[in-house]
Amino acid sequence: MQLNPYLIFNGDCETACKFYEQVLGAKIEAMMPHEGTPMADQVPAEWRSKIIHARLNLNGQLIMASDAPPDRYNKTGGFSINISVTDPKEADRIFNALSEGGTIHMPIAETFWAVRFGMFTDRFGTPWMVNCEKAVQKAA
Repeated sequence: MQLNPYLIFNGDCETACKFYEQVLGAKIEAMMPHEGTPMADQVPAEWRSKIIHARLNLNGQLIMASDAPPDRYNKTGGFSINISVTDPKEADRIFNALSEGGTIHMPIAETFWAVRFGMFTDRFGTPWMVNCEKAVQKAA
């Protein structure tokens, strides 16, 4: 079994995916607009260039996404995508790049479990956590 986040956007899926590709080093494997699909006639003409399905691959981990039609978009909530890294500088880089233009809920800083940890919602409405955990100490 594999669990993959599926992100829903309000018309800016293509821009968001290209941004995630750049910041995270992911590869866009699919970017399919409504145009040319059986669904093209079921969305407004100005919406046909919007994305019906996208897939990003980050070292075998997938994030999928699409644009919701204008009358079906709901703001996301109740989850965050957690990015775990081992390098504190990489944690800072990712946090700073992805959070730019968004809303920071917890600035990236040291915590009792992490060398670096922070939470934010990016400019596209996706909630993220960046986590660079401290080495786990084994019980004696």
